[in-house]
Amino acid sequence: MIKFFRRIRQRLLSENKFSKYVIYALGEIILVVIGILIALQINNWNEQRKQNQLEIVYIDRLHNELSKDIITFSNEIQRLERNNEKIIKFTNALKDDIQNDSLFVTLTNEFMIFGTTYPMFNPSTSTFEDLSSTGNLSVISNTEIRDSIVKHYEDYQFVELNFKLDYDWATPIDAPLFTQTDALKFDTDYTSILFPNTTKENLANEIIKNKNIFLRNAALHFWMNKDCIIELRRIKEKTKEICALLKIKKQKQ
Repeated sequence: MIKFFRRIRQRLLSENKFSKYVIYALGEIILVVIGILIALQINNWNEQRKQNQLEIVYIDRLHNELSKDIITFSNEIQRLERNNEKIIKFTNALKDDIQNDSLFVTLTNEFMIFGTTYPMFNPSTSTFEDLSSTGNLSVISNTEIRDSIVKHYEDYQFVELNFKLDYDWATPIDAPLFTQTDALKFDTDYTSILFPNTTKENLANEIIKNKNIFLRNAALHFWMNKDCIIELRRIKEKTKEICALLKIKKQKQ
């Protein structure tokens, strides 16, 4: 093709047909420009296709992770509600001064296993971190959805901070149960075997002796569980909303 155009140029020049040569040269330039524009357009189409495919992958990953987060939050809410039920049973026994030593010790054991644990917030953030660190947030073409995604993960950070504030507040109040009593002897799942064997009556009397410390600790964990349940329910509903947006986006792709 190049040789063909070269022969045409040479013939026109040899025949002194300068005006025709100029016209031909301009036509050749126009053809080259059109070719470049077509090549650029094809390249743009290919890049857009890659971007669209990448967007589909990220939308799918985000939807899957957030769907798992909803399950995670539901499970943690159930765990904290169960723990508070154990706390209520234990504190009712303490307030009523029940005479059944065996039941008293059993309720204390359940309180130690379930009632003294801390709330957890552990969502999946790997896909959003990938989007942020690689600068790929821009592949989410819908600005409303993109802004909603960013805001949602900022909300995750807020919830995480709230959990940390509760933890930092509770830790020093929590300490006396384990520094001023032998509460760990009631944790039959782990530590009770490390203490000398004693009768149910002696164990029950020890609980009564430290009644105020146990009650304060129980109230602390009950309040903290309640506070975190509220936050988990709120963020769970927010996560459902963003999942619904992503689902609609997936269906349109």
